[in-house]
Amino acid sequence: MKAIVYGGPGKKSWTDVPDPSIINPSDAIVKVDTTTICGTDLHILKGDVPAVQEGRILGHEGVGTITEVGASVTTLKPGDRVIISCIKSCGHCANCKTGLYSHCLGDEGASGIGWVFGHLIDGTQAEYVRVPYAENSLHLLPEGVTDEQAVMLSDILPTGFEIGVQYGRVKPGDTVAVVGAGPVGLAAIATAGLYGAATIIAIDLDRNRLEQSRAFGATHVVLSGDSDWKDQVLSRTDGRGVDVAIEAVGIPATFGMCTEIVRPGGTVANVGVHGKPVELHLENLWIQNINISMGLVNANTTPMLLKLVAQKKLPAEKFATHHFRFEQFIDAYDTFARAAETNALKVVITA
Repeated sequence: MKAIVYGGPGKKSWTDVPDPSIINPSDAIVKVDTTTICGTDLHILKGDVPAVQEGRILGHEGVGTITEVGASVTTLKPGDRVIISCIKSCGHCANCKTGLYSHCLGDEGASGIGWVFGHLIDGTQAEYVRVPYAENSLHLLPEGVTDEQAVMLSDILPTGFEIGVQYGRVKPGDTVAVVGAGPVGLAAIATAGLYGAATIIAIDLDRNRLEQSRAFGATHVVLSGDSDWKDQVLSRTDGRGVDVAIEAVGIPATFGMCTEIVRPGGTVANVGVHGKPVELHLENLWIQNINISMGLVNANTTPMLLKLVAQKKLPAEKFATHHFRFEQFIDAYDTFARAAETNALKVVITA
């Protein structure tokens, strides 16, 4: 089969690799029908995730059709159409029993690390993928949900919701600022209303992404390149600051922006993947009674979010801005990496 293979920082190729096979009784083999590219994949290519070894197949998002299951898999069968979760879940360890799938203790990839696809084991940017713990790491797709919608449930929608909205403690009537209107930031914007946010402010350098954020639920937009960007945000809060500031970029500057606009007693929810240290000014922040949260998605809300997508209550399809075939994978990467020029949100790649 063919797959996107990591060749070290800055290097990737669409090349021939061996087909995956069942290793453990709980495995399934999935023919990947649709996949996409995540900002985390770009971080890997920059060398920000040193655990990814040369030769690894990249990708942790996908929708496909089961072609084979292991001997212990009884609730899934060949021919089933499924979402591949970006997070493994053995389903029976102490962490999985509490919904903390991001730290699944199953030994696939590494014990205690839930994100394994395209990281510690071969991923989904391939024609076929082996899925460990298949009964807990795959989600059956109902009729009426397209591949294009479903692939957004592999990662970005649960990430924005869980790590941005839930960890951010959004509650009815809140004012929420989302710094970074890329796909994950837009997912946080799209799901903040589920918990009753009254005002949602999108902040970004990219005017196009700000305009697109309105379609996902942003009530106000602020261009972060403006010299008075902070004043614009505070003017929406009577000068108090926002209740929740969600960081969805992963660089020191945007984390610092969040600490500047959060109100006393509010929450900074870090969603972005950081490749460099961030300076935390505790000498100023300690007295403000703020909470700072961060984390890797558990994907334990995926079934609920899937129901909302099926009921047309979440605009999952709006994330898809560019479409490619598998043989155009390198072009898809180029388009996604130049999002500021191409206006790309999510690139959808189909077999």
